Order: sequence, then C-alpha cells, then structure tokens
Amino acid sequence: MIEFGILEGVIALLGVVIGIIFGALPGMTATMAIAIFLPLTYAYDLTTSVYLLLGLYVGGISGGLVPAILMNIPGTPSSVTTGFDGHPMAMKGEGVRALRIGITASLFGGILSLVVLALFTPVLARLAIKFSAVEKFLIILFAMTVIAALSKGKMTKGIFTGFLGVFISLMGVFPDNQTLRLVPSMFSMELRDGFQLLPVLIGLFAFSQLFQEAEKGMKQTMMHTDILKGHQSKKFSFKDFKGQFINMFRSASIGTFMGILPGIGGSAASLLAYSQCKTFSKDPEKLGTGAVEGLVASESSNNGLTGGALVPLLSLGIPGDSTTAVLIGAFILQGIQVGPLFITQNPVIWNTILFALLIANIFMFIVMFYPIKYIAKIINIPKNKLYPGIILLCIVGAFSTRSGNMVDVFTLVIFGLVGYIFSKLDLPVTTFLIGFILGRDLEKYFIDSLKGSGGSLSVFFSRPIGLVVWVLIFASLAYAFYDNRKHHKGASV
Repeated sequence: MIEFGILEGVIALLGVVIGIIFGALPGMTATMAIAIFLPLTYAYDLTTSVYLLLGLYVGGISGGLVPAILMNIPGTPSSVTTGFDGHPMAMKGEGVRALRIGITASLFGGILSLVVLALFTPVLARLAIKFSAVEKFLIILFAMTVIAALSKGKMTKGIFTGFLGVFISLMGVFPDNQTLRLVPSMFSMELRDGFQLLPVLIGLFAFSQLFQEAEKGMKQTMMHTDILKGHQSKKFSFKDFKGQFINMFRSASIGTFMGILPGIGGSAASLLAYSQCKTFSKDPEKLGTGAVEGLVASESSNNGLTGGALVPLLSLGIPGDSTTAVLIGAFILQGIQVGPLFITQNPVIWNTILFALLIANIFMFIVMFYPIKYIAKIINIPKNKLYPGIILLCIVGAFSTRSGNMVDVFTLVIFGLVGYIFSKLDLPVTTFLIGFILGRDLEKYFIDSLKGSGGSLSVFFSRPIGLVVWVLIFASLAYAFYDNRKHHKGASV
C-alpha cells in the first residue's frame, strides 16, 4: 500500500525544486537543505515528510550539475567530475545540450539505484533481525568506523570529533549533568534529555555556513551565464546517448555500490566512475575536452548514490553519507527507528520511500530538463536577499522543536559556532554528527549487553554474528588506515 495524493505530489515537487536551488548555489548542499527544512516535517505525518525530504535529497544532488557545467564550480561534492567535460561543452556553445545530457544521465542513475534499494535492503534487514543487544552494539561500533572512512587525510581529527560527538550526546541525559554553565551565575542552560537533535543539525550544517558567508561578506559575485545566450552550436538529442548505455549502466552501478559502502562519499564515486569511463573509452584522450561519455559517467554515478546510500541506512541504521546521517535525524524526530526492524514494522513507510524516490527522480527530470535555461539563472540570486530568509527559517525551526524553548535557539547558535570553528580548524563536521547521533544507542546497547552477561566482556566475542561484525569492523578500520596513509603519501609527493 502506498499513500500518495495531491498534497504528497505538491510536497515532493516543492522538495525537488528547493533541493535543485540549494544544489545549484555553490556553498549550499542537499544536506543543508534537509537540515533547514526538517522543522517543516512537524506539520506533516511521516508519510508526507518522506516526499519532502527525498525530494530535497534528489534535487540537491542533481542541482550540482548547473554550476559545474556553467562555471566549472561543483555545486555538490558528487558533481566534482561533471565540469571536466560539461564546462568545455558549455564554452563551445553547447551549454544547454550539456545540461540536458547530465539531467538524463542523472535520471538513469537514480532509477537504477532505486532498483538496488528495493532488492537489497529487505535481504540485509532480514539478516539483521536476528541481532541481540550485543550485535546491535557491535553494529553501532561498526557504524562508528565510518568516522575513520570519512576522515581521509585527517583521521586523528575525525576520530577526535566523532568521540566528541558521542560525549556531547550524553550531556544532560543524567540528572547530575542537566545544567550547562557557560559563564557561572550569568548564563546557564537547563538540559532536559540533553541537546536536541534538530537545532544541532541546523546549527552544524546551516547556521555555520551563514557564519562563513558573513565572514566573506555578502557581495554577490556575478556568475557567467553568457554561455547560455546566443547561438547554440549543437543542440541536444537523445542520439547523444547512442553507444553510451554500457557506460551509463557501469557508472550508475559504481555510484550505487559506493553509496552502499558507508563513508565513501559522492566525490569518490564520481571520480571512480570517471576513471573507469576513461579506462574503457575508445578515445580516452577526448575526455576532459567536452566528451559526452565523461559527462554521462559523472552524472549517472552521482545520482546512483541516492538509493545506494539509503540501503545501509534503512537496513542497518548506518548512514551512507552526511545527507543520510541527517535523514536519520528526520526519522528519529518522527519517532521511527531505522534499522533491522524498520521494514517489517513500517511496511507502508517502506513502500512510500521507494515510491517517493521514484517520483522525486521523475519530477527532477521534468523540472530541470525543459526549463533548464531559466533554472540556470538560480546561480545569480543575490546572497544578501537569500540568507536573511534562511536565518529566519533556522531560528523558527529551532524555536519550535519543543514548542517554544529558547534553550533550543541557544543550541542552534552554539552549534553554529561549533561548525564554524570546526571549519577554521579543518575538523570534519560529519564525523561529529555521526558520533552525536549514535552516542546514546552505543551506550544503551553496551550497558544492556553487560547486564545480560552479568558484567562479562566476553559476551561481545561469544556469538557467531558478532564475530562476523568484528571482522567487518577490523576490515573497515584497516581500509580506513590504508586509505589515510595513501592520502598522506599522495599529498607529500
């Protein structure tokens, strides 16, 4: 059964359009879009909220191709290779053609990842249902290893911020530490049940960005959209995809698979897909000069990421990337626990997620493909007109978290400053968020496991499934350390 009506359709369309705007504006991402609009989900039930959030997700990832092609500036990390061939095409007067090729490839990648999501998630979930508190603790510990994978080249910083997130998630949970005194007797915050997730999310991903933009100043740098004007030397045709199916299928599969692997990220997926395209290309020397196959590889892989990243999220409760880490927050705010029992306990929501992802991809194609000339002008929106509205949305969203508690507004500002300071110190925010989200469950299942075993730590090594998870933990850490070392070697060369 799938719940879909006029309201859900309008909400999905709204989410896609807003997501495209955020993806098309350099410095703004799908993660930021979801964080800002999370408060709106309080006005709707979870079913309607899913259409909004997945619309924002798909639109945010897809919108990144606009600045990548027109200005050679990736709108999102996953569109880093889109400009390699898209921008040279635009400079040759083929801007609209390049945009439409990218949009079509994005649709294919999104649909393929949806099929993988539908097939693989139930299988993983059925296996995970057998997990006791011990396995749940180990799975969360495995999810914590994502911190190491996300900390390419700066593992020490990533581990530090990850465990800092765990510690802060436990502040205010116990009666003895429910008061945070920043300045003795002058300013204190009564923390009932600790810091709330929503203002933390908005602060880290939206308010911190506003602080960074305020530092730069609100002068609007005009973007060069002249390449969309005048004579188009070569117009788009679906014949552009002749001979590209294998490339598109391979790249979308790579993107989906990389999405399933927690912590790898969209930039790695697009780079791998692009390199594979170059390896199998009949004319590899043409890539980087405006080749259709390079553009197809990049865009089909980064949208393949959308469904792939949801597989570990919905089956194991492990975020595939920073955006799905924020989506965990959305489910928690609605009282839904993602993980092994998610599909069996919420069959309607599961079917809705699949359908919403399909609708979001279709809307993305319709909204972007035909009026692309006008959508491209998004990059010219003055920041001094855009950001005041975003500030208002952030504050209202935080204030409404617990029906008008100013502590949550203070939390928003505090974590906005935390995110800003992290950016200055080159500390990864995503790893902090993962630690914050997983911290309480990590402690809960650890204590439950010890209670069940009478305090013996051997219980963590006594079950077959647990031993398999231990293997995954060590494999993930080994890969992360190897990747970190390789990154340092590459940087020193």
